[in-house]
Amino acid sequence: MQVGFIGLGSMGSAMALNLVKAGHDVRAWNRSMVAQDSIPGVTLVEHAADAFKADAVFTMLSDDPAIREVILDAGLLANARPGLTHVVTSTISIAFARELELLHEEAGIGYVSAPVLGRPNVAASGQLNILAAGKSDAVAAIEPLLAPLSKKVWRLGENPARANAAKLACNMMIAMAIEAMAEGVVLTESVGLNRADFFELILGTLFSGRAYESYSAQITERSFEPGFKAKLALKDMRLATEAGNEIGRTLPMLDAVREGLSRAVSAGLGEKDWSIMADMTVRGRDSVVSSENDLEKN
Repeated sequence: MQVGFIGLGSMGSAMALNLVKAGHDVRAWNRSMVAQDSIPGVTLVEHAADAFKADAVFTMLSDDPAIREVILDAGLLANARPGLTHVVTSTISIAFARELELLHEEAGIGYVSAPVLGRPNVAASGQLNILAAGKSDAVAAIEPLLAPLSKKVWRLGENPARANAAKLACNMMIAMAIEAMAEGVVLTESVGLNRADFFELILGTLFSGRAYESYSAQITERSFEPGFKAKLALKDMRLATEAGNEIGRTLPMLDAVREGLSRAVSAGLGEKDWSIMADMTVRGRDSVVSSENDLEKN
């Protein structure tokens, strides 16, 4: 199948390469220059519009404004190949997902919201969990393309916004788990219990699970090289807050983790992994500057 791909960051390039390995003809565009030898088998095209001349096109851009600029403002939907299905794998707002659904319907092309769960290394191994929602014919058209990218495709119905709400909720809950572990460390280290021993306890009893396993290791080792950057996580927490505001609900735990990420980004730690907010909690919120300096030395 001929596949367009827009957005060749660490996630997008891994996904595009897996599509090539599965035998698809991938034609990709990125906003900044990409070295051809970093994505062997992928054909780089000169304009984003060229990617919309395929059977399907994937978009993996950072946020709503980036998609609006690259796709909508440039009029790519109106000039897309007839019968094309557009798969938006980015984490976007629920409101924007609804807008995209209407605009694609008006343009007469398929639209699937398919945000993903997994870091770049998971994307590279083709083991993403993909949250897919859209009209059944549109989802069916791109399912063969999702297979080489994923461990599992979760079908969430015909309303695309469901997939985006689920992705925001997942990220929100991971952030809450990170903060919960950090606050647990604050209490247990105050009486001399080593954090590695505490995490061994919780993983072996009450809190086994991928988020706890992965982020407890990072908190223990104070290793915060980005799998998911704090500045992007903050964007997602803001989108989740907006979604709550739209339905008139206040989510106190969400407010707390959004504030923690905001402090991290304001302290110049936005390029670190989002689990950096745990380090700030453990060390004390007034130790932000010394925490940053220590991390730079490590």
